[in-house]
Amino acid sequence: MANAALFVRLEAKPGKEKEVERLLRDGLEAIESEPGTTTWYAIRLGFSTFGIFDTFPDDASRQAHLTGHLAKSLMAKSSQLLVHSPTIEKADLLAVKLPEAEHAY
Repeated sequence: MANAALFVRLEAKPGKEKEVERLLRDGLEAIESEPGTTTWYAIRLGFSTFGIFDTFPDDASRQAHLTGHLAKSLMAKSSQLLVHSPTIEKADLLAVKLPEAEHAY
């Protein structure tokens, strides 16, 4: 069960929108190797505004994610790609709906 979450807002510099999109799409592979990341979504909120929403079973997993490969890559490239540093908001999940597990018959 996921109890913790992050919402990260990213504002691409003019002309860097495709690079931010590519960084997020390519980031999925790194996230798949993080056992503590329950769900991860890379989203586009507008032409140059992007976001990441991810969930975790606990705060320790959330903290581990913040020092993971994608986070390091994003921070290393932020001055080249983003208007300002990513806005990172921690959240506690109050209610969650996940798909039911498939039943084998």
